[in-house]
Amino acid sequence: MDIKFAAEGRGDAIAVMAADKAQLLASGQALDAKTNGAIAKAMQTARFTGASGQMLEIFSPVGVDAARILVIGVGDLERAEGAAAEKFGAAAARKVNGSGGEKLVLHSETLTHLTAAEAAARAAIGARLGVYRFDAYRTKLKPEQKPSLQEITVVLDGPAAARSRYEKESTLVEAVHFARDLVAEPPNVLYPAEFARRLKELERFGLEVSVLGEAEMEKLGMHALLGVGRGSARESQLVVMRWKGLRNANAQPIALVGKGVTFDTGGISLKPGPGMEEMKGDMGGAAAVSGAMMAIAARKAKANVVGVVGLVENMPDGDAQRPGDIVKTMSGQTIEIQNTDAEGRLLLADAVWYAQDQHNPTTVIDLATLTGAVIVSLGHEYAGLFANDDDLAGAIVAAGQAEGEPVWRLPLGPAYDKMIDSPFADMKNIAGKPAAGSIIGASFIKRFIKDGVKWAHLDIAGTAWKPGPYDDPLHPSWATGYGVRLLNRLIAHKFED
Repeated sequence: MDIKFAAEGRGDAIAVMAADKAQLLASGQALDAKTNGAIAKAMQTARFTGASGQMLEIFSPVGVDAARILVIGVGDLERAEGAAAEKFGAAAARKVNGSGGEKLVLHSETLTHLTAAEAAARAAIGARLGVYRFDAYRTKLKPEQKPSLQEITVVLDGPAAARSRYEKESTLVEAVHFARDLVAEPPNVLYPAEFARRLKELERFGLEVSVLGEAEMEKLGMHALLGVGRGSARESQLVVMRWKGLRNANAQPIALVGKGVTFDTGGISLKPGPGMEEMKGDMGGAAAVSGAMMAIAARKAKANVVGVVGLVENMPDGDAQRPGDIVKTMSGQTIEIQNTDAEGRLLLADAVWYAQDQHNPTTVIDLATLTGAVIVSLGHEYAGLFANDDDLAGAIVAAGQAEGEPVWRLPLGPAYDKMIDSPFADMKNIAGKPAAGSIIGASFIKRFIKDGVKWAHLDIAGTAWKPGPYDDPLHPSWATGYGVRLLNRLIAHKFED
């Protein structure tokens, strides 16, 4: 899709902003004058208020060389920030893309918290995020079902500044799309070795990418990770992506660690059949880390960052791990397996330890579609955040808020930690009681964080994918790419020189 920035533009559709109380912004007012007040009349007739996300579509407007006008609400102008501009662009682009239009003109505006250039760039980013589709395996789409949008022109005074801002962040959109594609792929296509192969291709951005197979992990003693994949015919993998953006390439990095269960049946503790197909997305944490590493490298971040993703398939089989088994981790600690469907934390136990043992980071941040319990707590709106450092937690909250990927901090404590003590091993992988499931998962991972290392865990089970239909133009009704933007901003604002 061609994205342009210009002082004027022509298209099949024109989109303008409106604020609360049906207040057309400057471009909308000028367009209303050309239509002899038709827009204002239509707004009144349709009870259009300009609330955030509200849309009014006007067909064949008189006095305008366009097939339709879209009036899109941005809500309260005093609160309108980057997300408002992005949702404006996303809503307009998605509407036109699905209705046969080929050219869209976005009239961006200066908002209370954004310059004209910033708002225009964010509107273009939103448009690209909004038109994302995963149609790779749809072979019988009718012409009217196919995406149609080919060109978007963002109109504003001084387009050069907006173009420059957009170009700096355009690769971030590609990174989000990359993560979305990974989560959307079917599990017979995206198994651990194929996932690893795709990550090797990120070397074109300047990343150093290495892949460990089962033999190498066996030598390292990573029996918790390997145990998860024992029942699968697919070999487990550990992929390490390194970005050395500091002058001192040996300076301690930040470690990003992702859970990559390319399909999760639950193993011997088999999941119920309904909804199991969604478990192809149980590698959302690995997808987020991979997309973030792509974005970090593409913009040549001035930081040392290492991304580690454990890639396994959790299947039932004659050789599969059993409830009652005890495994020894790379750290030397032992785990009693009480439920093979609590597998993500087993993978992360070895992956976070590997990141610390081999790369000596100052900070470890892991992302995982870890627990259904976090969806019970937070739905599909927030990821659960756990951390051993208040400053790190605050920075993650701020990054998530700024990028539209919000998090909510949940507690940790000795009482929760005690619940995973085992009489037969150093710990067990579930608490045994159906309570505080997300906290128990985080408490388990925390046992594999070395003293002095700052750590945060993001449980993204509710945000990595969202069931459709979902009323958010920035997100499709499945894979969201959640975490890529949050991590990219966190590195930029907290860890770069």
